[in-house]
Amino acid sequence: MNQKNVHWYPGHMAKALKQIEERLKVIDIVVELVDSRAPISSKNPFLEEITKNKIRLLLMTKKDLSDEVRLKSFIRGYEQKGYNCLTVDLNNQSDVKKIVDKIMDLGKPLQEKYLRKGMKPQPIRAMIIGIPNVGKSTLINRLVKKRVASTANKAGHTRAQQWIRINPSFELLDTPGILSPHYDDHQIALNLALIGAMKEEILPFQEIMDHLIAKLVKYYPEQFRKRYSLEGDLTSENIYKQVAERRKLYLPKGEIDEYKVEHLLLKEFQDGVITKAVIDDA
Repeated sequence: MNQKNVHWYPGHMAKALKQIEERLKVIDIVVELVDSRAPISSKNPFLEEITKNKIRLLLMTKKDLSDEVRLKSFIRGYEQKGYNCLTVDLNNQSDVKKIVDKIMDLGKPLQEKYLRKGMKPQPIRAMIIGIPNVGKSTLINRLVKKRVASTANKAGHTRAQQWIRINPSFELLDTPGILSPHYDDHQIALNLALIGAMKEEILPFQEIMDHLIAKLVKYYPEQFRKRYSLEGDLTSENIYKQVAERRKLYLPKGEIDEYKVEHLLLKEFQDGVITKAVIDDA
């Protein structure tokens, strides 16, 4: 089926991209966050291009929701491109410590360079970048151990840049989430909708649901069956019917409440209840 390209590029994102390019001149390390459930789809190719000459740390967030077996091949691919990679759960303080240790380790040669020149070492300056809803604000809050950057579980929440001192040797620049100005690959747009990085109303909801079911059937059929005690062929019609039966999701006249079925499936997928998943194709 021929799909139209998806365009979603609010004005604040265009402005932020320009500001990021300007600020890179004073940045030592670029810390980019991607959602480990969609490690390719959740990476902005425009950000990759403008940061290619910097030390880059790629944080694959939400590892508690991700399929670690499938994720390994994507990590290898990024490491072959020169990325330093960490898979993290930002709600795990030990993982947050690993991020700080890694940034300090990557910045060590810069500090040693100052010392060799007889200069006082300057704080390592790191920039946090990524698309919406991959955990940038959550990371900052964990790093400073208090709520300094507002968070919201919806796309496009952070809109301003701010410097934050983590310790005397380490400063962070937060930036708004920036999506690509357009997605020629309709599958990527659908993947982003599934993980909550693109607003659901940008795409027809039925397309999102068809895409979700296709991904679950392709990569996680046994987990899908087990969660809802599904029997027979995994067609959409059969799935809707059985999920409605198992969860008693009916309209007053006894018809299947498709709205409730669909939103149950999407929520339980996003919460990692159906299965831990990676939805990108290798």
